[in-house]
Amino acid sequence: MADKSRLVLGTAPDSWGVWFASDPHQVTWDVYLDEVARVGYRWTELGPQGFLPQDPARLQDELAARELTVSGGTVFAGLHRGAEALAEAKETFGREARLLAAVGAKYLVHLPEQYTDMHSGAATEGADLDAEQWNNLVTGTDELGRYVHEQFGVELVFHPHVDTHVDTQDRIERFLTDTDPEFVNLCLDTGHIAYCEGDNLQIIERFGERVTYVHLKSVDPAVRARALAENLPLSEAVKLGVMCEPAYGEPPMPALLDALAGLDRDIFTVIEQDLYPVAPDVPLPIAARTAGYFTACGVGPVRRWPS
Repeated sequence: MADKSRLVLGTAPDSWGVWFASDPHQVTWDVYLDEVARVGYRWTELGPQGFLPQDPARLQDELAARELTVSGGTVFAGLHRGAEALAEAKETFGREARLLAAVGAKYLVHLPEQYTDMHSGAATEGADLDAEQWNNLVTGTDELGRYVHEQFGVELVFHPHVDTHVDTQDRIERFLTDTDPEFVNLCLDTGHIAYCEGDNLQIIERFGERVTYVHLKSVDPAVRARALAENLPLSEAVKLGVMCEPAYGEPPMPALLDALAGLDRDIFTVIEQDLYPVAPDVPLPIAARTAGYFTACGVGPVRRWPS
């Protein structure tokens, strides 16, 4: 068995059904932090921009009270739209990077803008990019990565995503080939890759030096098959349970964790299970079982509270 001691386990608000800064179907930020600590996690992402307190001193106090530390943050951008979108991204990503730096975190996850609405699933634009839009995406991501690194000391990691223009393995590999590894690397989201029938192990083998951050996510193959056959938007597939607990989904986690351990460097492995919308009492027991699963796989830390 590979030595997994350099794989650092964390979680994210997504695993509690949090997709938006504020939404009546979501738990509040304080409940989220309380339950993350109760499960035993030590690391968390910030979640949607604005979900956790935005004042650095208050955020640090809330985290310290629960013995939690931030691994990274996430922001959406539609850089394929060109110069105006890049200018907007520099403002929003800069705000997030400033907060991350203030609490000692260094990874900023770039989520590409979805072409389906996150609430309704309705298409908002086409699923393919022309040559100019692709060039806008890759050059804009390079520029954004350079900006957050030089201004804030934060590393940009790009997150392939269902219902975006970088979803399939071919597109992911093209994106990595076309971007600058000095300023842009990969957030390997295992679930989004598996949803689009990509091969996580092959990506690690081919682009291992670019895998600097990971989202551990699992896909129910039966629900995926229905979603692809019926061309369902991601929001509908999530409601059907396409993202599931790791013991029941793809990719097989033991082999994936061995491959990541083989990279032999410190890597955050952040658990995500898309659950929006979900009843507020559902995420906690799922998170506890998932923490136990990954602990059994040799990944941590997960603390054990005295009874």
